[in-house]
Amino acid sequence: MAILLQQLVNKYNIAAPRYTSYPTMPYWHVDDFNVWEWKKSVSVSFKQSNASQGISVYIHLPFCENLCTYCGCNTRITKNHNVEVPYIQAVLKEWAMYLKIFDETPIISELHLGGGTPTFFSPQNLHMLISGILENATVHAQAEFSFEGHPANTTAIHLQTLYNLGFRRVSIGIQDFDATVQLIINREQSFEQVLNITADARRIGYTSINYDLIYGLPLQTVEGLINTVQMVTELRPDRIAFYSYAHVPWIKPGQRKFTENDLPDANLKRKLYEIGRSLFATYGYQEIGMDHFALPDDDLCIAEANGSLSRNFMGYTSQHTQLLVGLGVSSISDTGNAFAQNVKMVEAYLAYIDDDLLPTFKGHFLTNDDLVIKKHILNIMCKGETTWNHDTEPCPALEEGIKRLETIAQDGLIVLNPSGLKVTPVGKRFLRNICMAIDARLWAHQPTTQLFSMSI
Repeated sequence: MAILLQQLVNKYNIAAPRYTSYPTMPYWHVDDFNVWEWKKSVSVSFKQSNASQGISVYIHLPFCENLCTYCGCNTRITKNHNVEVPYIQAVLKEWAMYLKIFDETPIISELHLGGGTPTFFSPQNLHMLISGILENATVHAQAEFSFEGHPANTTAIHLQTLYNLGFRRVSIGIQDFDATVQLIINREQSFEQVLNITADARRIGYTSINYDLIYGLPLQTVEGLINTVQMVTELRPDRIAFYSYAHVPWIKPGQRKFTENDLPDANLKRKLYEIGRSLFATYGYQEIGMDHFALPDDDLCIAEANGSLSRNFMGYTSQHTQLLVGLGVSSISDTGNAFAQNVKMVEAYLAYIDDDLLPTFKGHFLTNDDLVIKKHILNIMCKGETTWNHDTEPCPALEEGIKRLETIAQDGLIVLNPSGLKVTPVGKRFLRNICMAIDARLWAHQPTTQLFSMSI
């Protein structure tokens, strides 16, 4: 088994998308995008789904005081906290633009603050932001509000302020407790800081605490990762996101602070993943989809068990909404039939808002073939299986993908039959590669340069 797994790792360690969307962003038809049609798509999606599902809202807060050199997110490094209020005012003005598109009060089922570092903002300013969003909205009875907290600056006042506004889940970015790794990635926080935040959150009443860890970081070792996982499980978070480090220095120059020689090779990186995966199971965590582990009573486990697990630009979620509205610089919105991304620079974003314009600068309207492939990729990522009907769902692009799946089936990653596929336990490690086989746009336009991080 170990020899076979190593052979599979060697074969499938290729650049592959993470599939938070389909089509993936490099294959969007941006030339066909226009804001007028985007607004129409938002309006239609809202009318179709608000009453039955509500909507999701993602708010990107890009500011960080220090650059974490591993980070692939859209950030703005500054210690000037005078940027907070103007940015919040712009986000609220963008929200007001979407409210004009809606024909009734939006019901918010999911709200997430990402970054950047949301807790860069003061508790008072976060209160201004969230209360401004909720002022003209209804909160769904089963709503899930969550935010990302940095161990170095998330205070009990942050936690209490957001709790009072309806937040019940906090995601704490740890990455690794090893001091050598923390130094090279410029992300230093202590076990005591994480312990204190966790204790404060539980005392206040948060019902879900997530820790983010990354494997494959520069100078990471087996011993260091084992120590990190043991320290994490001692605190017993409800969820653990165990991400593969994405080395994309051509996109994120900060990653050039170290070289490929500092990174674990493919064999060591896979070993780090297998060790973490095994330890999580030992401590009672169940593997959810790709990169996620949760305790059996967590909402993600329950959603996977009952078939309601969903995935969007924010990652895995137990809430499914057709409409996701992304606010703030670089945020991505999804109507179910179209995507749109906001401009990536803070100055450009503020300029759009000042001119009373939606700050979207590119997007994609999904074709019928896109919708078919998207459905199957989401099923693979969330359910580990999918079914198709060649008569009721004619899609030549899918037919071509099914042919490519035959090799993956021969390698034991899936069980393939005429009407669908099911991911095997070994195949769960290679979800990105399985999805890649039916990614019609990627195969139609093979990249000449590396667009994505390696799958291993």
